[in-house]
Amino acid sequence: MNEEWFGVCAKGPTNERGLYKLYPRASYYSLGQAHTFDPYDSAASPTGLDEHFGNINLMDAVLKARGDEAALELETSGKIRLSRLTAELTSFNTGGSLIRTPDDAPANNTSYPDELGFDHMQSFFVGVKGNPAPNLQTEVQFNILGNVAENPINEIFYENRGRPIQINTTNGQQTLNDVNRVAVYRADINWSTKNFDLDGFYRTGHYHWGYEGDFFGLYPEANYGPNIDIYNGNAPLGVEIDGKRKLKGLSIAMGPELWWGANPAVLLKYTRDVGKVQLTGIFHEDLEQRGGTESSFAIPMPRTRRATLYAKTQFGGLGVEVGGIWGGQPLEGRVFQVVREVNGEDQAFQDEINGKDTWGGKVKLTYSKGPINWYGQASAMSLVAGGGGDNTQTFTGWRLKDSGSGNQYNVLSGFTFTTGDWQIAPNFLWQRPIEGPVPTDVGGAARPRNILDDPFVVRSNRETVAGEILLTFDPTPATWMYAWDSDRSEDAPLAASLGFVYRHLPTTQDAAIGILPDGRTFFPFPGAAPAEDLWEAYARIVSKQGPDFGWIANLYTGKAQARGSDDRIVNRTGGDLRMIYKKFKMIAGVKINDWGPYDYHRDFNLTFPEQYWLDLSTVLGTPDWFALPNTRLGLMGTFRTLNQFSPRYCPTRTLVGNESSCDPLAPGFDNGNEWEIRTYLHINIFQ
Repeated sequence: MNEEWFGVCAKGPTNERGLYKLYPRASYYSLGQAHTFDPYDSAASPTGLDEHFGNINLMDAVLKARGDEAALELETSGKIRLSRLTAELTSFNTGGSLIRTPDDAPANNTSYPDELGFDHMQSFFVGVKGNPAPNLQTEVQFNILGNVAENPINEIFYENRGRPIQINTTNGQQTLNDVNRVAVYRADINWSTKNFDLDGFYRTGHYHWGYEGDFFGLYPEANYGPNIDIYNGNAPLGVEIDGKRKLKGLSIAMGPELWWGANPAVLLKYTRDVGKVQLTGIFHEDLEQRGGTESSFAIPMPRTRRATLYAKTQFGGLGVEVGGIWGGQPLEGRVFQVVREVNGEDQAFQDEINGKDTWGGKVKLTYSKGPINWYGQASAMSLVAGGGGDNTQTFTGWRLKDSGSGNQYNVLSGFTFTTGDWQIAPNFLWQRPIEGPVPTDVGGAARPRNILDDPFVVRSNRETVAGEILLTFDPTPATWMYAWDSDRSEDAPLAASLGFVYRHLPTTQDAAIGILPDGRTFFPFPGAAPAEDLWEAYARIVSKQGPDFGWIANLYTGKAQARGSDDRIVNRTGGDLRMIYKKFKMIAGVKINDWGPYDYHRDFNLTFPEQYWLDLSTVLGTPDWFALPNTRLGLMGTFRTLNQFSPRYCPTRTLVGNESSCDPLAPGFDNGNEWEIRTYLHINIFQ
């Protein structure tokens, strides 16, 4: 019922359905006290009754009722209010030796700090939340810049969009100082009706459909952490609609950039149970081809059209999943190169995409009984019948997974065996492209393929035979070691995972796409790193001694290759340690002979002999294991050494025309270095 009852409750404002909330009047609280008297109790008496009613405080009941009324009015009439107010105040002090200065930087290069020494930065965030109706909520956050520092050694960051820009005019070169001072940081909308729920998002992230029938990874997760800020990306941007009642099982996603680097697209998914079989169909249509991006992590793929059909069922402990994909139809007729051996020599020929190159299929079996879990899966994907990577987790935290790319056959299998608090989990991968890469040494007009000019490439689907072993110690399995929020939820005094991955890679790849540090210029590399066997060992150790003390360590070592064309092998080692003690948090890390913090460092194989950093902070409240906005005061130091493979290393300078250039290969010089000391005060108020 939704009506007033004898004046004990009052009616609140009606909502969009004509219904209203009730809030108690003073009589409600007074009658509540009156009815606590039990007249049938053996100790009840007229004197006790008078005393009981005499103790009822009418003014107390009035104050409670006023509080309920005020809370209801705030809920219903507070249609617009501030949801966030943040001030981030930072100072930087930087220096170094044998380091490139602004005078040595290439012309028009804005990626290097303009100065060394002291500088400061202010960044403010304001959020506004609106509730035009009880079933509709929306929020938008803005970033407002004060001064933007010119000297941080990590030169790419969200606020650097506000740095001065040099432009050429008819009156000579002019400097624009107030560019992009205000930006929409993020926004979202949530609308719930009886037939559907709608979620709109701009830079707020969304989950994938991998556990909802997206067997081929057409709709990936779009939670990028700090990277979307570092590179000033605008993804994800779009809406999701989930049907209810008669529309139950229907989901729609559409938008200009549903995930980072995505083409403008619309996806429709429908799931229905038929007996004991779950059936899911997905259709994906790219509306146009995206032309730009901000990071080599998010290179737009060629415009495509895809459809998948997936079935899942269970026979006791045996799970069966099977699916088919049709994709890449707009690419039919596109020309590509293939390599064939003729008279003992590799030669390049031309072919073109046709209908048979658009089909693919995959099957996966899982089995669980007692302490053993096993899975096996295989797929055959034609040249352009590509999906996305596997976003799901099967039994444990394995790193060898199906890349989802077209142009490949693959087989994966692994099992876990659990005894007590220990789990051992070997895993295996074999994959081979249908059409291999085009090497740089093939004669004639041959060139390595790249995704900007060709309908497909050989990258993550390169020929591979790989194995891994994963050992886990977890005395508190209720807080799973491989959950996405394990850093926060893990509560074991000591838990650890140790892994080792070995990859046999007998061939090269096609060309990757490189992006310069300015984030705007991208191009295909002339080739790719050569065939090489790679390996990595890693560990994650978690210790939560109590609510006031804990630490998490991540360690790694291994042999790796750059994503670009440089053939230098990188034997790298490193790790980080995060520790929380009461209101204090420490983050420390070290890297030896490893790439720097940005994508372009690995793309161009730019490494530093040594990297160290230490971040100490105290917070108002309780520190969080994730890098979430909170009120804190901190001090951070970063130190790196430089050699001929490092950006900004400049032991000698050579005059070329009117400009000087660095010679990083000059003999007889020690390593250079660069350092930064940063202080920061972050004030965050949320509602």
